[in-house]
Amino acid sequence: MGIGRLVVLTGPSGVGKGTLLQLLLKRHPELRLSISMTTRSPRPGEVNGQHYLFTQRDNFQTLIDQGQFLEWAEFAGNWYGTPRQPVDEWIQQGEWVILEIELHGARQIRESYADAFHIFLLPPSLAELERRVRSRGHDSEEAIARRLKRAEAEIAAADEFDMQVVNDDLDQALAAIEASLFARSPAHAHD
Repeated sequence: MGIGRLVVLTGPSGVGKGTLLQLLLKRHPELRLSISMTTRSPRPGEVNGQHYLFTQRDNFQTLIDQGQFLEWAEFAGNWYGTPRQPVDEWIQQGEWVILEIELHGARQIRESYADAFHIFLLPPSLAELERRVRSRGHDSEEAIARRLKRAEAEIAAADEFDMQVVNDDLDQALAAIEASLFARSPAHAHD
């Protein structure tokens, strides 16, 4: 059995984390995706246990009190967190686990998993990030301004990460992440 590993993918909203993550998981089905828990209501099409683990605020608070999260934070009045137990179990079984989380959560993870591999996904420019956020079409001007202000602060912290990848070309960004992850372990070498 190989050695388990935790991979943390972070970057500002709109940088393409979700798209890159889905491609990485499709090409490397051996990677385990940790599903976050949230107190927000499911959006249309979201499935409990697939997109998020949906729960009530009082249950979430109990889990915080019991130390059951690797990381947790509040965004826009809702709580989000990474359940500790499945991640710990998978890593003990030799699995590689990937988390897609925000900067605050990535910093918390460092305390529990000092040897986690942290990847920060950068936009080609703030102007391009703004274009991507606007093209989603579901944020108010105020929300866009908030996201972009937070993105600037997050980008300033990129040097805290083991690897920085500019997501200008999706294939190149994916190739850079694959080379860094899988060149490190003969057990995860691919043709």
